[in-house]
Amino acid sequence: MAGRRGPGRPGRAITALLLAATLAAVCVGQAPRTPACPLARGELTVDDLPAGSSVRDCPVVGRVVTHDGAGLAVPEPGTTVGVDSLTADGSAHGFTLTVTADGTVSYAYEARAEAVRGSRADAPAPCADPAYATAGRKEYGTYEWFLGDGRLPGGISRAQARRAFEEAVATITASRNDCGLDDRVAARARYLSTTSSRADIDRETRCMRPDGLSVWDTGDLGGDSVATACSWSRPAPGGGPEELLEADVRFNTHDYAFTDGPSGACTRAYDLRSVATHEAGHVFGLAHAGAGHENLTMFASSFACSTSARTLGRGDVLGLRSLY
Repeated sequence: MAGRRGPGRPGRAITALLLAATLAAVCVGQAPRTPACPLARGELTVDDLPAGSSVRDCPVVGRVVTHDGAGLAVPEPGTTVGVDSLTADGSAHGFTLTVTADGTVSYAYEARAEAVRGSRADAPAPCADPAYATAGRKEYGTYEWFLGDGRLPGGISRAQARRAFEEAVATITASRNDCGLDDRVAARARYLSTTSSRADIDRETRCMRPDGLSVWDTGDLGGDSVATACSWSRPAPGGGPEELLEADVRFNTHDYAFTDGPSGACTRAYDLRSVATHEAGHVFGLAHAGAGHENLTMFASSFACSTSARTLGRGDVLGLRSLY
């Protein structure tokens, strides 16, 4: 019993002092930790979150980044999201945001096209124009899509809308054209059903967080976008174009009129199948053809009352062949 220490003995106090001194030595010169990229609340611009930033240092997944009138919600690591808008004047302002598996952010910007001013007559005929651009992604399997259960463009029935959209998608998968080019495109699609889910696109033409369903619907896109496609993809296991995960399409019925059969009395309505064929091109990995290629389906405007984009031009077909 003589060797037992009570609570008032000095040994415990000496141990505590030594521990405190050790911790103080370890912490000398260490400043308090601060966020690697302190950001304001609300929307960000590409300047706020520049290329090279890391979503592992910044809690920005799900926050919207904007550029030139379009926006994207920052995706999870290992994912790319892209926005492509068909506009009334043919001015293109889409962009792509990639977050690599290690969390690094990068961007790809669409070349800004000048507004169309009657230059369509000066552009090559569709079957004489080999121009195309691709978005670095493709559908490796079967694109399965849903039709939203809301208002439909042009006041058509749900059955008519389904047929129009199926025809548009089939124009891409079968590379339908009037140029005598045979079908060498191994792309596939299947309509599933109507759904109460909405396309993951908001009224300011921003691609929001994906829900795993590829939905075609209508709504408000904010002014100059006649229709918009948002696509999410990830690196393909064997390399090459990224693998499509989801692609949503929305038609701007708030600001533009659509028709499934333009007549001689048409003045401002957009041909539903022409616009839908253009958007289906984005779904399967085509990007916009630039200025000087106004007669291709993938030019950034389908032109009011025109049905010419219902079939593909030479460049549109060559672009699909390069992917499929």
